[in-house]
Amino acid sequence: MIRQRITGNNKEFFDPVRKKWVPATPEEEVRQQFIQFLLTVKNIPASHLSVEREIAVNGLSRRYDLVVFDGEGKPWMVVECKAPHVKLTQEVMEQAGRYNRTLQAPLIGITNGKENKFFRVDFETGEIVSM
Repeated sequence: MIRQRITGNNKEFFDPVRKKWVPATPEEEVRQQFIQFLLTVKNIPASHLSVEREIAVNGLSRRYDLVVFDGEGKPWMVVECKAPHVKLTQEVMEQAGRYNRTLQAPLIGITNGKENKFFRVDFETGEIVSM
């Protein structure tokens, strides 16, 4: 369950990974729901999650939504979160893929809270396969 509060006229969610209150945007709600799924259903420790960190992509500074790390601290899955009204298009997949060129995770996920798509990356062939 996502912890929420109202401060003044603003609704906020508590992010258990970043350990801070963040504005309750539609995209943030999707991200927090997915984080809760990872923590409570998949039993992934919060210490294995990273949210909205800056990385260099093709020489440009970008921020990924969510990265799940394995027990050795290597990126295991990159997740791109979109607001519920945003369709999960090829463009969204390519955005996650661009982040993953830097991160090199074997799994990529994209979600808008209503639909989830996951892909396995074969780094030897360059092939990305829908799961």
